[in-house]
Amino acid sequence: MNAYLRIGAALVAVSSLSACATVLRGTNQKFEISSVPPGADVELSTGQTCVTPCKLKLKRKESFTATFKKPGYQTATAQVESKFTGAGAGAGNILAGGIIGVLVDSGNGSMRSLRPSPLEVKLVPADGSAQ
Repeated sequence: MNAYLRIGAALVAVSSLSACATVLRGTNQKFEISSVPPGADVELSTGQTCVTPCKLKLKRKESFTATFKKPGYQTATAQVESKFTGAGAGAGNILAGGIIGVLVDSGNGSMRSLRPSPLEVKLVPADGSAQ
């Protein structure tokens, strides 16, 4: 009976450590945002703000819209998608973690990446002329 308990405990311990992408990639992503010209105020639909160029730590599982504003330029928006990265992120789970690791990683967003990355937006002058 003790042998069964030890095996069960070992399986539970291994399963709890099997979320490979969570361990290797994390649930957040360092995300760079820039504009041409620089110095634009950026507001994300998630509530974060910055002035370009900037770097933010964002959750991998949340798609968002970025709105760029700069005096003398038209307001611009860009969509950033949270996309499943699959192959590399999930390979460790298939080999070592099994279904529990896949469920953990897919639920917390660690198997996803924000795209495009980095995000760069070219602002258009308010008068519509090209620069």
